[in-house]
Amino acid sequence: MITVASLAPFLGGALVLGGIAVAASRRRELLIRWCAWAVGVPLVTAAFWWGRPGAAAVAIAAGVIAVMEYAGLMRLGRPDRVVLAAAVVGVDLTTWLAPGEVFRVAAVGALALAAVPLLAGDADHGLRRLGAGLLGLVWLGVTAALVPLGASALALFVAVSIADIVASFAGPALGGPRLSPLSPAKRWSGTLAGAAAGLGALAVLSALSWPMAVAVAVGGPAGDLLESMVKRGAQAKDSGHWLAGSGGLLDRIDSLLMALAVLLVLR
Repeated sequence: MITVASLAPFLGGALVLGGIAVAASRRRELLIRWCAWAVGVPLVTAAFWWGRPGAAAVAIAAGVIAVMEYAGLMRLGRPDRVVLAAAVVGVDLTTWLAPGEVFRVAAVGALALAAVPLLAGDADHGLRRLGAGLLGLVWLGVTAALVPLGASALALFVAVSIADIVASFAGPALGGPRLSPLSPAKRWSGTLAGAAAGLGALAVLSALSWPMAVAVAVGGPAGDLLESMVKRGAQAKDSGHWLAGSGGLLDRIDSLLMALAVLLVLR
């Protein structure tokens, strides 16, 4: 069984090795990104060590930040943002406190999102607002999966992150057909190499199973493409500019969100 305690040495070792590699590269942007990881990884690991309350706290924090970034990309107004954030937080809290009521709370959130443009009488942009709100609830509400999955979600995040990093370097090096017009820089070769690296990470962490493997190999790239589609529609390069070396939080967890969704379906 995967536990946070069993993952902690691997996470610490990865940070140390990553720091050595970054120092050797002498690339400032990589150093800034590593510093952000050096702060974030221990905090998240400590929260998961706390158990379900800690995982719920991470889910709520990630959900609210992701909603703000997503709402900015979709140009949603304040009422839509507030209701979407409340709906996501409601799903996160319910997953922790009353798991049997999750779908009921999600349905209430969807109705609330529909009510906002309806009550405003927005005939010009109401349909776009409703579609954006429902997509946000389905996509970002997956943060609630962090609560029941616990250490498995942490292992999944490690594997997906490694897969993303390997894919970003292997694709340009190996060349070949593009993965999708949504992300012209990504290649099938890089995606396959990243998937292999992600599966290797799962094996090292003793977390390899066929649902986890599919989540990393299929869900991860799909999540990256989904965010690329949203950003292209918004004509934005990053989801935000506050996270050192990484843009926004959505730019870091886009692959994880879809991987979590795939894992929930398969489990």
